[in-house]
Amino acid sequence: MNLEHLKALVAVIDEGTFEAAADQLRITPSAVSQRIKALESSVGQVLVRRRVPCTATDAGALLLRMARQVQVLEAEASAALGAGSPARAHLPVAVNADSLATWFIPVLHQAAGWDDAALDLLVEDQGFSSRLLRDGAVMGAVTSDPVPVSGCRVELLGSMRYIPVAAPGLHRRFSTSGAPDWSAMPVLKFNAKDTLQQQLLTAKGVAGPPPTHTVPSSQGFFAAVKAGLGWGMIPELQLDGELERGALVRLEEHTHQDVALYWQAWALDSERLGRMGAAVRAAAAAQLRAGDGQELSGPSRAGHRPRK
Repeated sequence: MNLEHLKALVAVIDEGTFEAAADQLRITPSAVSQRIKALESSVGQVLVRRRVPCTATDAGALLLRMARQVQVLEAEASAALGAGSPARAHLPVAVNADSLATWFIPVLHQAAGWDDAALDLLVEDQGFSSRLLRDGAVMGAVTSDPVPVSGCRVELLGSMRYIPVAAPGLHRRFSTSGAPDWSAMPVLKFNAKDTLQQQLLTAKGVAGPPPTHTVPSSQGFFAAVKAGLGWGMIPELQLDGELERGALVRLEEHTHQDVALYWQAWALDSERLGRMGAAVRAAAAAQLRAGDGQELSGPSRAGHRPRK
C-alpha cells in the first residue's frame, strides 16, 4: 500500500471532496482520484463513497485507521532521525461538549505548548464517540463506553455529576409547596441523543413530555437554564457557585446522575498519542469524581446513553 495513496485517502475523508483534498495535498483533483483508484485496485474493494461529503466504506474505515497511524509514526520517525524540523502530526480526538467546557480545558493549555502536534477535536456525545474510533475518524475519545473498540485501550477517567437545576423564577412559577411540578415545568434538552432529563421525568411518573426546548451548545444550554427557559441537568463542574449565589436552584436536594467517562485510544506506540493520553488523565484526575458513575438516586440507567 503506497504511502501517498494512504495520505490521499485521509485527505479525501477529512476534507470531504476530492477538490478540497487536492488543495490540502497541493496536487490536482485528477491526481487524488488516481491515487484513490490505485489504492482501491490494490485491495480489491471500494474505499470511498463518492458523495458530498465523501465518506469511507467499511473497508475504507479500516484503511483510514491504518493511514492515520502511519502518518503519526512517520512524523515521529522523521523527528527521531533529525530530518529537518519536526513535522506537526494531527491528533483527531473526540470529546463531549460538557467535558470540553469544563475539565478538559487544562488539556488545551498543555496542547498549546506542543510544537509537533495539532489537535483536531470532534465534539460528540460520549455515548456515541466510540463509533468514531471504529470508523477511524479519531485516534482517541472521551467516551462512556467501557468496552474497548478493537485495537484500542480503555481506562476509567472518573465520573461527571449532573444536577437538576432551574432559575429561581421558573422554580417559583412551577412549584407547589416547594416541590416542582415536573409535568408542567418547561425542560431543556441538548439534542435528540440527550435523555438525562427524560430519564428523571420517567422516574417521577410523568407520562407526557412537558414543554421542551432544544439548545445544542453546552454554554448555551447553561445560559438558557439561567435565563429561565427551562430546567436541565447541569454538570456540577459548570455550576461554580451558582447555587450558593442563588442564581440557580437545585430542584431536588439528593437527586443527581453520575456519568462514568473513559479514555479510549488506539493501541499505538506513539509518543504524541501517549502524551495526549497523559494530559487527559491528569485533567480528569484533578476534576472528575472518582468511581465508575454508580447512580446515587433516580432510576436505573442500564444501557443509558447520556448526553453531550
